[in-house]
Amino acid sequence: MGLKELTMKNTHQMLRFTLLSTSLALLAACSSTKPANRAPVEDRGTAVGRTAAPDTAAVDPASVKPPLPGAENAGKPGYYTIKPGDTLIRIGLENGQSWRDIVRWNNLDNPNRIEVGQVLRIVPPGATPPADGIVVARPIGPGAAVGTPLPSASAGKPATPASAPVVSAAAAVSGDEDIAWIWPASGSVLAGFDEAKNKGLDFNGKAGDPVVAVADGRVVYAGSGLRGYGNLIILKHNNTYLTAYAHNQTLLIKEDQSVRKGQKIAEMGNSDADRVKLHFEIRRQGKPVDPARYLPAR
Repeated sequence: MGLKELTMKNTHQMLRFTLLSTSLALLAACSSTKPANRAPVEDRGTAVGRTAAPDTAAVDPASVKPPLPGAENAGKPGYYTIKPGDTLIRIGLENGQSWRDIVRWNNLDNPNRIEVGQVLRIVPPGATPPADGIVVARPIGPGAAVGTPLPSASAGKPATPASAPVVSAAAAVSGDEDIAWIWPASGSVLAGFDEAKNKGLDFNGKAGDPVVAVADGRVVYAGSGLRGYGNLIILKHNNTYLTAYAHNQTLLIKEDQSVRKGQKIAEMGNSDADRVKLHFEIRRQGKPVDPARYLPAR
């Protein structure tokens, strides 16, 4: 090979080497440079992903619970908000009402299904409880309980006339307080009234001893559904007073039955108690009061 051919070959190799070096340098520079617009696109996509799930959950109808029945009446006079452990029987006793009336006033389909936080009407529709707590309601006749009556078994209609007048608060108070009480049992008093420990009087006696109604009234509960009371009878005497007779051996009357003062309503027993006794309560507007202040001297 001559000098000229050798020189041209070396020149071509040098050019190829130079081009290869330049290409490698450009590739290295490109690989070390991040695209300017790629990261913001990814960030915007990630940001949208982060906010989309909470927004969707916030408007998901399945996650929104409807308000409980009567919630709009919470805290209003004449209404009661259900607490843990409540039953309609206890709510009625502590508010001076029949549990069956409460069921009817609130259109409850199943009285055994009530929820904590649910709000119930505890006064008759049309009755307005004044500030002193005395419920003004429609009378249903002398000596009978005041409130919405249970439907008549024969006619299937309430016994209260639609045109019955509403009594004034003063008249309700004066009439309701005028009760000639008698003692519910002949035995001696085992335990006196204590608002914190014993909400009534406990009477001594033998199994089968008579338990009598202390005044005229209507049976608003007869059964064993209230824990701690055993076989229990609750009588409603008027718009203000209830009486309760607990731990009986036998119940001799039924719900919605009218009773007379001195009538035998039960036999003494020891149901849900550690001994034979009668536990007796007087409730004024649902609040337990000392029966010894109301019963006559022996």
